[in-house]
Amino acid sequence: MLVRTVSLFTDYKAHGVSAPKQAASLTEYVLPAYGDVRNILRPAILICPGGAYAWVSEREGEPVASVFNAAGYNAYVLNYTVAKNGSFPCALMEAYEAIRYIRSNAKSQQTDPDRVWICGFSAGGHLAASTGILWKHPFTEELGYSKKEYRPDGMILGYPVISAGTYGHKDSFRNLLGERYCDELLSMNSLEQQVNGAVPPTFLWHTAADKSVPVQNTLLLADALTKNGVETEVHIYPRGAHGLSTARYDVLSPGRFDNDPYIKNSVSTWTQDAIRFIRADR
Repeated sequence: MLVRTVSLFTDYKAHGVSAPKQAASLTEYVLPAYGDVRNILRPAILICPGGAYAWVSEREGEPVASVFNAAGYNAYVLNYTVAKNGSFPCALMEAYEAIRYIRSNAKSQQTDPDRVWICGFSAGGHLAASTGILWKHPFTEELGYSKKEYRPDGMILGYPVISAGTYGHKDSFRNLLGERYCDELLSMNSLEQQVNGAVPPTFLWHTAADKSVPVQNTLLLADALTKNGVETEVHIYPRGAHGLSTARYDVLSPGRFDNDPYIKNSVSTWTQDAIRFIRADR
């Protein structure tokens, strides 16, 4: 398997956006071409780890990529701009550029350009959801990201930050917007308010016991998606704290997550369900 990290070019200046202090990067986990799979096109998954737009969680990057690799996917982990380096819309632009990069390199990496999904967790879930929900928003059109090459074919969102309202994770929005924090941009980034029928199929999961990002974030988005006719699957697990990632042994912090068999035996099944959802005929 090819594993490498590449710098992700984003022309911030051309769009009148201040460049971040540190460039975004994309780590590729590309499966090899050999034997009778030499001519098979693989689906791709772009992963946006969480971290409240203050850091990028390692637990929600490579461990997630390995699960999708095992299922036959080429995986890519985005190290996007966070608060200490820049502010909105840098991370959103980087996510769109990552999608374009995957499609532009599809032939050399045996990726199916028509099956490029995005997966995100917590604040990374907000970023992932933004690519599919804001794809046709006037703000995004002005930036030049409303072409089909930038749209994800589907979204997988784990315990995502969605709403800037009553159930919002305030720190995530402060970190995202920085000096641009204002009611107008808060409203635009309260994603349940921006859903339309152009949003791609979406898989959502959350735990009802999440005290950091309330489950209502997922419920509000699910309600908006279904009202707009977007194909949606939702899993709400009764137990489990925030930040479970794959909910498997390799990412569960000793003494925090690993003492509840339900998490390992039940919540961890979200990966299987998400892969099945992606593979469904559409």
